[in-house]
Amino acid sequence: MIPRTARSDLGTAALVLGLSLGVLAAGGLGTPDPDARDLDWAGGLLAAAAALPLAARRLAPLSVYAISAAATITLVGLNYPVDFPFGPVAALYVVAVTYGADLRPAWRRPAVLVAAAFLPLAMAAHTAGGHSLDGLAPGLLFWALTYVAVWIAGDRARLRHERISELEQQAARSQRDAEQERRLAAAEERTRIARELHDSAGHAINVILVQAGAARLLHQRDEDGSLRAIATVEGVARSTITEIDQLVRALREEGDSPPPADPAALDELLRQHRTSGLAITARTHGTPRALPPSVAWATYRILQEALTNAARHGTGTADVMVRFDEAAVELDVTNPIPSVRPQSRAGGHGIVGMRERAMLLGGTLDAQAEHGTFRVHTRLHSRESST
Repeated sequence: MIPRTARSDLGTAALVLGLSLGVLAAGGLGTPDPDARDLDWAGGLLAAAAALPLAARRLAPLSVYAISAAATITLVGLNYPVDFPFGPVAALYVVAVTYGADLRPAWRRPAVLVAAAFLPLAMAAHTAGGHSLDGLAPGLLFWALTYVAVWIAGDRARLRHERISELEQQAARSQRDAEQERRLAAAEERTRIARELHDSAGHAINVILVQAGAARLLHQRDEDGSLRAIATVEGVARSTITEIDQLVRALREEGDSPPPADPAALDELLRQHRTSGLAITARTHGTPRALPPSVAWATYRILQEALTNAARHGTGTADVMVRFDEAAVELDVTNPIPSVRPQSRAGGHGIVGMRERAMLLGGTLDAQAEHGTFRVHTRLHSRESST
């Protein structure tokens, strides 16, 4: 496959060759000059030398321009009707794009000098061929203006390409920074969850130790009591294993104590936000029941973050729905948002943290703004697996 730029340059070379041969064969663009030389094999070869190198103008811009300009100047010196330097103009554009603002003087200065030397050399070649410059002033002025216009166009194209490249780099950096911030927020949430798991597991182990000691002491005197203690040990151990299976391992960090793992904690959280001034309408579907600690804590944290967002970015009201069923607990928090939302607080990762917490428990979380309302909906599985 030929790259698109290479195909474009091949097409440019073919077009310039066709135009040059057409102009030479017609004796010029206007009224033919009777003294002009007719197109022959030498003129065809020179026209090809001025046009065909354009196929490689992006590989060696300055060399291609020099070859094309030299061939064109030779045509002028041999009195061929070169009314317009198609080849040098096409090559000059790439020279301007490549070297117009090159910070290396060793490259920029030769490029400018070679480009500026074309017109004086063409005039010298025309004079050396024994021809007068009378009547060529308008044509030479047109060539000079064309050269200036092409150089400016090439320089503008270079600036545009640099700007596009800069914007692409900025977008790539922004994307990398956002991804890094998301990963950091997820890591912080995983660390917080690991801390809660540590507390839960520590409590469960203490219960297991107490019940195992009771079973040992009651084994001879109260066989039924001993069996109940052993059953408690089994149940606590099974629940703890489920907790560990649901959550990821992470480093423990110091922080606030986890909230109570029962439905009353949600009511207390609602009361706190009502006291702070947020008008909350709360509905509960199903029978509230004790949840596994990881699920209870996740529900608490998600509701806490959703109400905090409603207080900061909403209009002062929120609607909360909690649904309990046999296999899961669902939480739905909606709040109106102003038509022109204030810029989000820099560094906020609440939604990322909520989603990470739900995903670690095998649940789902959806947070989006639509039709003037922001909605957070999560579903967390609450049924513990059996062994």
